[in-house]
Amino acid sequence: MAKYIQYTPKPKTSQEHYADAEFESAEARTESLKLLRELHEAGVLDVLSKLVRGGEGLTSAIFHTLSDEGSLKAIRNVTELGKTLGSLDPQAVGQLGAVLNAGVNEGARSVAQGKGVGLTDLLKLLNDKDVQLALGAVFGLLKGAGRALREARGDTTNTPNQGEFDRHDQIQPTPNAPKRPTKPVRSKPVSSK
Repeated sequence: MAKYIQYTPKPKTSQEHYADAEFESAEARTESLKLLRELHEAGVLDVLSKLVRGGEGLTSAIFHTLSDEGSLKAIRNVTELGKTLGSLDPQAVGQLGAVLNAGVNEGARSVAQGKGVGLTDLLKLLNDKDVQLALGAVFGLLKGAGRALREARGDTTNTPNQGEFDRHDQIQPTPNAPKRPTKPVRSKPVSSK
């Protein structure tokens, strides 16, 4: 009968562990070297090394990095965008997002079905309550944008044809608008003899 052979594998040396780890992480090492190269080319490593050394020359390195005209414009744009976003009503933005989502879905559905709109279709759509509501929202957006553009150039005078719409689509004339009759004037029908 055969005897069992006792075999105990030799524990791996630290060099063998290192070689195994190096083989298993070759792809990650390549990616990290690419990232390191990009950080170096962008000047980020220089700023980080100065930060680690106690800030020696850090301020000048940051100002040098940010002194590029493109960087300054990007910072200004982000600041202005932050101010604008901060002044928006979150509930209105959420409602607008839902509206845009529904509109995009409806538009995509029409495109997928190959639907086009002719002149008669357009006139019929103007009687649709959803289209009327959407057009009211679009015209309200245009009116607000126009008012803001006018005020930005310093023009705050209202012209006689400007009126504000209330919730029931009734024109509320501006104070300097000419008075209009409240009831339409109808002429008498001409009788034929």
